[in-house]
Amino acid sequence: PADLGPGAPGGLFAWLRGRCLGRGAAVDPARDTFGAMTGLYGAIQPADSVSLSTRTHGAVFNLEYSPDGSVLTVACEQTEVLLFDPISSKHIKTLSEAHEDCVNNIRFLDNRLFATCSDDTTIALWDLRKLNTKVCTLHGHTSWVKNIEYDTNTRLLVTSGFDGNVIIWDTNRCTEDGCPHKKFFHTRFLMRMRLTPDCSKMLISTSSGYLLILHDLDLNKSLEVGSYPILRARRTTSSSDITSSGSSGPRAAGSPCHQNDSGPLSEKHLSRPSQREGGSPRNSLEVLTPEVPGERDRGNCITSLQLHPKGWATLLRCSSNTDDQEWTCVYEFQEGAPVRPVSPRCSLRLTHCIEEANVGRGYIKELCFSPDGRMISSPHGFGIRLLGFDAHCSELVDCLPREASPLREIRSLYSHNDVVLTTKFSPTHCQIASGCLSGRVSLYQPKF
Repeated sequence: PADLGPGAPGGLFAWLRGRCLGRGAAVDPARDTFGAMTGLYGAIQPADSVSLSTRTHGAVFNLEYSPDGSVLTVACEQTEVLLFDPISSKHIKTLSEAHEDCVNNIRFLDNRLFATCSDDTTIALWDLRKLNTKVCTLHGHTSWVKNIEYDTNTRLLVTSGFDGNVIIWDTNRCTEDGCPHKKFFHTRFLMRMRLTPDCSKMLISTSSGYLLILHDLDLNKSLEVGSYPILRARRTTSSSDITSSGSSGPRAAGSPCHQNDSGPLSEKHLSRPSQREGGSPRNSLEVLTPEVPGERDRGNCITSLQLHPKGWATLLRCSSNTDDQEWTCVYEFQEGAPVRPVSPRCSLRLTHCIEEANVGRGYIKELCFSPDGRMISSPHGFGIRLLGFDAHCSELVDCLPREASPLREIRSLYSHNDVVLTTKFSPTHCQIASGCLSGRVSLYQPKF
């Protein structure tokens, strides 16, 4: 009967399903609080806009809040990093020569220490308590550095760039001269790299439409070509496709896409049989060509890559080979062995998608999840769209469709006069920030 079993209503089967999906008070005690916070986004409006002169800093390429939400940092086209108090909208400081070229990404290691990366091939570490000088500068990449991740458990910094390299930096042994580092992984046409919240997986997107997943991640183990087992994946194509010139893709963070010709994955390594049986080996590589609506043929470029804050799914912004169409797509992680032994492995399943405005071609638009994972903020023309998995902003696990469904547009917000390139939710307040090509930063929060 439906009224029997633990935690009725719903009965035993509903309770078991909820436990398997990782739901319940023991797993997520703040779920109701996040639900109330999500409801506030229905009243969100442009709260304040910070107009900035483009003569000094140029376009806004990335935004990042400190973990406690007290500082908003802005990565700019013309070598600068801007810092704001997001509550009062007050300008705190400008790091006028943070780098010698475009600043692409910012990552906080804790509430005070943060890292920036640049087209000048370097990474810089900064301390909010002493911003007059860098803590240190890290040298190791040979081309534009586009992405920074951080493993809080091991205190390892992970960076990726258009040289195709993923490099590990040991911040435990950081000095004024830098940090010990090693090359961890290499692939051609690398665009973005992310770590899951528990750092058990690394995802890498490419301008040729491939998504690479390193399972059971061990950052302490340096990977040479051929040292990782290959997991057979659905729609995995031949090695000649991976190592071919492919599409040049759009400009990353306002810069022409760099085509790297070194270190391709060879056919003998791609054809290695699966080693999943008997337990997954560390750093197992899976190669996918994610399904994109309306773009059944290969050639799409995965420009932006984000992960659900609870590690349930990945969020991609994809553009067509001709750069005339864009989509925002959500793929849930599917763990375990294939359903049928003869089936190829595939860790991702497309659950939701929506077509995006084809405005500002040649520039990457960085989108993001809300802190609770119920909503997506996506650049859309001269503004942003707030998207949900359903009209009620339900949890992803509560509304998983059998087939791919459209994302629901909850609200559209427009306060820019140019193409929006990046957007970010505050981790602690009901606030969203967005930055555009002409250098304007806008903040949005509820108004009643």
